Amino acid sequence: MLAGVWPIAAQAAGGLGAAAGFAVLAGTAVTCTDGNVIGPVGLASSSTVVTSTRCNMQTQVTGATPNTGYGDFQTTYTGIANNLGPCNRTFGAADTLAGLSLAAGTYCFPAAATLTGTLTLTGSGPWFFEIGTGGTGALTATSFTVVGGDPCNAFWWVRQDATATTSALQGTIMAGSITLTDTVLAGRAWANVSVTMTRTNIAGCTAAGGVPVTTKCLSARQALTEAVAQDVTEDAGEPAPAKTGENDSSDKSNDEGQAEKDAKASDADKKEDKAENAHLRSLQKAVRKACGSDQEGDSGQEQSSNQEKDD
Repeated sequence: MLAGVWPIAAQAAGGLGAAAGFAVLAGTAVTCTDGNVIGPVGLASSSTVVTSTRCNMQTQVTGATPNTGYGDFQTTYTGIANNLGPCNRTFGAADTLAGLSLAAGTYCFPAAATLTGTLTLTGSGPWFFEIGTGGTGALTATSFTVVGGDPCNAFWWVRQDATATTSALQGTIMAGSITLTDTVLAGRAWANVSVTMTRTNIAGCTAAGGVPVTTKCLSARQALTEAVAQDVTEDAGEPAPAKTGENDSSDKSNDEGQAEKDAKASDADKKEDKAENAHLRSLQKAVRKACGSDQEGDSGQEQSSNQEKDD
C-alpha cells in the first residue's frame, strides 16, 4: 500500500487504504467522556473496550487484517517506521514549533517533541511530522494550535504516545496511545493501543479527504462541550439538602433556622441555574450559527436540556 516510500504514497487519501475514512482507530480501548466525534470510530476487534460517558460517537469493528480500517492503519504506521525521512528540517528537544510557518515537507524530531504556541502550515502540503526518529520519542502538546493548511494533508507519526491538552490540532495523529483533553482535532486520531478523549471534539477526514465542518464550528462545539461538562461536575458536587423534622422538640428552633438557610440557598441555586442555562443557550446558538442548525445537539444539547431547571 505504501509503495515503499511513505510520503509519496500517503499524501493522497487513497494511500491510507480502508483507514482513510475513520476519525478514530484504536487497538485495545476507546474512552470518551463529554466529547464528540464526527466520523466513524473504528475498533480493531470485538474485544476492544469502549467506555462512553456523555459522548457522541459511532463505533464499529473494522478488523485488523489488510484492507480493513485498523489493519491498513497498522500497515501505514509500520511502513512509516521503515521509511523515515528524508528530513527537510530536524528539530531538537527545546523546539516547540511556536511561531513557525512551515511549508510542505518532512519535519523530524529524533526524540520527544514538546509543543506549545501556534504553528502555521503554509501552502497545500503535504506536511509530515515524524517524532522519535532516533528510536524513542513521545508527543506532548500543551496549548498548542495549528492553523492554515489542509487538516487531511498533515500527518503526525509518533514512535510512542501522543498527549494533547487545551490544544487545537490539525492532521492525522498516529501513535502508540493517544490522550486528548480539552482539545479540538480536525483530522484523525489513530492509535496502536488506546484513544482517550475528555472534553474533546474531533472532526474526522472523509475517505476522499476534507473535514465536514469548519474550524469555527469545531471551536463553537468545543466551548459548548466544556460548559456542559463543567455544569455536570458542579451539579454532582452540590451537597444534598439538610434534613429537618427528625430531631426532638428541644431542637425545633435549630430546625427552623436550618429551614431558613435552606430556603435562601435554594433561591441562590435557582438564580445560578438560570444564569447557567442562559449561558448554555447562548453557546447552543453560537453552534447553530457556526455549524448550521442541524449540528446544534451533538455538542451537549441533550445533556444540557436534561439538566435545565425551571426558570
